[in-house]
Amino acid sequence: MIAVGKKIVILNGSPRRKGNTSMLVKAFAEGAESAGNTVTEFFLDGMDIHGCKGCFGGHSGKECPCVQKDDMAQIYPAVKDCDVMVLASPLYYWNMSGQLRTAVDRLFALEEGDGNLLRGHDRACALLMAAEGHGFEDVLTYYDHLMEHLRWKNLGHVLAGGNMNTGDINGKPELKAAYDLGKSIQ
Repeated sequence: MIAVGKKIVILNGSPRRKGNTSMLVKAFAEGAESAGNTVTEFFLDGMDIHGCKGCFGGHSGKECPCVQKDDMAQIYPAVKDCDVMVLASPLYYWNMSGQLRTAVDRLFALEEGDGNLLRGHDRACALLMAAEGHGFEDVLTYYDHLMEHLRWKNLGHVLAGGNMNTGDINGKPELKAAYDLGKSIQ
């Protein structure tokens, strides 16, 4: 029997396509693909995604479960079908970027209506973050609570502090750690 790789969705919340977070994403994706996995990355800053309205009008069974019609319609089918999700973001005020938080909030539509298509389902998740500083404690608390709520396996995280300018992460061990984390997914 031939082993089939995992379907991995990366939500990249960085505003910079070639920034430090995006370099972590690239290293992770290379590792994951080298292990036979399929990786789909969504660069959220280049997408039209509106904030959640809190309307509780979502229906998980619909092709686009949210009442809003925007670029989340591209993300929902990939998330429904994935085995692993990766949340990637720079650290902004001790949390994920607004781009990533907005997309994560909108995933709630997959928990509404016809059945919960988000929580459980043998999914796993990893967190990739780059930052100028090293204060990741608050975002890790949020991430841990999110994993608990979603009942997803926490694959861990790569947290790369001390990266002020684009490219500062070059040559740092966190890039290899991101590659190794991706490669570990089987």
